Amino acid sequence: MVVCPQTWLPPGQTPVCTAPGLLAKMTSLFAQEFRLSKRHEEIVSQRLILLQQMKNKSANKNTEKVSQLPAAETAFKRNLSLLKDIEAAEKSLQTRIHQHPLPEVLSLEARYWASVEEYIPKWKQFLLGRAPYPTGVENHDKTENNLQKKAAKQLTSSHAF
Repeated sequence: MVVCPQTWLPPGQTPVCTAPGLLAKMTSLFAQEFRLSKRHEEIVSQRLILLQQMKNKSANKNTEKVSQLPAAETAFKRNLSLLKDIEAAEKSLQTRIHQHPLPEVLSLEARYWASVEEYIPKWKQFLLGRAPYPTGVENHDKTENNLQKKAAKQLTSSHAF
């Protein structure tokens, strides 16, 4: 309420100004307050709706988690079983690897390494690039050709009778 200083009233009463400009301003402020009040109600209403939606989503997530729990437990048990199977297979393979090889395999392995040790000194300088191709060592292709020629001679000599 606005007090007007020009109007005289007995003590105890407050004069009210009815000037046209002041009345328009008051009307404008009242209208603005009314719009703000309506907007406040809309915001509060939207807030309540959003809070309810959040509550519903939270409840849905909890329900979803509860429904997924048995599937997760089943998957965990399956994975644990698979892991045990893999470990058993690995242990079985390790046991097979560490078993004693057959005597034929051991003999073949020993002959292979003996052959390697025999040829290393002949090839070492060549492989290091310090010497020419070793002449005392047969070429693999030549050896194969010689074996084929010997086999062919044996066949022709056996058929000659």
